[in-house]
This record gives sequence, C-alpha cells and structure tokens, in this order.
Amino acid sequence: MTDPRDLVLSLEIASLPSIYRRITEVVEHPHSTAEDIAKVVSEDPGLTARLLGLVNSGFFGLPQPVDTVSRAITVVGTEQLCDLALATSVVRSFDGVPIELVDMRSFWRHSLACGVAARLLALARQERNAERFLVGGLLHDIGALVLYAKLPRKARRLLERSRREGLALHEAERELLGFDHAELGWHLLRTWNLPPALQQMVLLHHRPPAEQAYPVDAATVHVADVLAHALDLGTAGEPRVPPLAAGACDRLGLPPARLPGILDDILRNFAEAESLILGGST
Repeated sequence: MTDPRDLVLSLEIASLPSIYRRITEVVEHPHSTAEDIAKVVSEDPGLTARLLGLVNSGFFGLPQPVDTVSRAITVVGTEQLCDLALATSVVRSFDGVPIELVDMRSFWRHSLACGVAARLLALARQERNAERFLVGGLLHDIGALVLYAKLPRKARRLLERSRREGLALHEAERELLGFDHAELGWHLLRTWNLPPALQQMVLLHHRPPAEQAYPVDAATVHVADVLAHALDLGTAGEPRVPPLAAGACDRLGLPPARLPGILDDILRNFAEAESLILGGST
C-alpha cells in the first residue's frame, strides 16, 4: 500500500516557499526588528505588493493607508504578516499537476474562498489572529494536489467514481488508498513544521471531532469549506456540496441567523482577495 509520507517527501515542494522560510527565520531571531523583516519581504517585489494590497484592502479597514512593509508590521502584527506572506506565497509554489485532473485556477479559487470564509467566521468569534484561519482554509485541500501530482491515474479513477456515484472524494480516497487528501495535506504541513493548529485544520476539515486538541479551529475550516462549496466559488474536484458535520456550527458559538450575513461578506471579501492573492498567476 502507498505510504502518504513517501508521496509528500517525493514532491519538489517538500520544503516551504523560500521567501516565507527566510521571513520566519528573521522573525524568530530574538533581536529582529520590523525593519529587518521588511528588508527580507522587500526582496520579493511581488510579495511586497500583494501584502501591502491586502493590508490596505477592506480585509483590515484601516483608517489610513499603509505604504511600507515595516509600517504594515507595526499596524497588523508580525504573526499576522507571516500568515499573509505564507498565504500569498504558497499559491505560486505548486505545479506539475495534470490539467485534465483539476483546473488550478478553480482549485485555488475554492481554497481561497474557504480561507476567506474561515477568516470571517474567526472574526465573528473575535479570534486574536484571524489570518491563521485564512491560511488554514487556503491549505485545506493541498493534499489533493499531492495526490493529483503523484498518483494521477488513481486520482482520475477516484474523480470519475465520485462524480458517477455522488460519493464524497475523501470517502472514495480512503476506500481505494487507505488515506485521503486531508491526511496527505497534514503530512505536508508537518514536513513544513507549520503550527499544530494549522495541521489539525487541514487533517480534520472533513470530520472535525469535539475531542481533539483544536476542535474550534477544525470546525471553523469545515464550516468554511461547506460555505465555499455552497457558493460555487471554484472546486478541488468534489462533485457536490458536502454535508455539515453534526455539532460543527454549535462548536463555533455562532447562531444560524448570523450565516446569511457571513455569506454576503464572503462574496464581497472574496472578490478583493482573488485579485490580490491569486492575481493572474494560476
């Protein structure tokens, strides 16, 4: 049987995007300053433009425009800026996926819609750093890209069966492979040494249990994924809107009456985020 860890380790993208890795190295240095971090970010003009665009967008609603990365760090926060840097970098780091299996633009549109939805759900709960939910949502299906890149023939069979029988992709994957794309994504994030909460958002986005270490985080991305499917904003290959797991909405502490307003916010924020994060690169 195929080992999901071997699939991840055989990827060319088995390491994090280099610009994000350099940023985190500077951030973790005990004597680094906002100017030191800004210097590294400025090595990538495209990343600089995307970060400043996001900070000055409706995402943050700042009263005054921010025109330098060092000022953005002061206003938004170091941890949040790192999360935004990862979100805007990883989209440009994955290739080698057969186009007949998945349209990459559509894949990243769905992933971004899930990230935007997860961020808005986190903001509604007044989470301290909602940007990490943007990253969790953006990466929730990244294991599917590992599957498409490394096992294209089996992936085609899985897609065909899922569409023919209306079976959820992750269920078809577990039946044929013994693991699913969520587990593949989890192994990739572990390889990248990303925070455990992000790993759990990806691993459990189809089945968020109440008894694990980050139940609200996983439930947030699960609900966001369902909302993104319902809004039909791109696809990673899933043939239908997945059902909500029992208790997932209750875990968020948000009454159902809040969801229609959040759907409107998702559509509004997604349009801006698509231009700033995806641009014309995928």
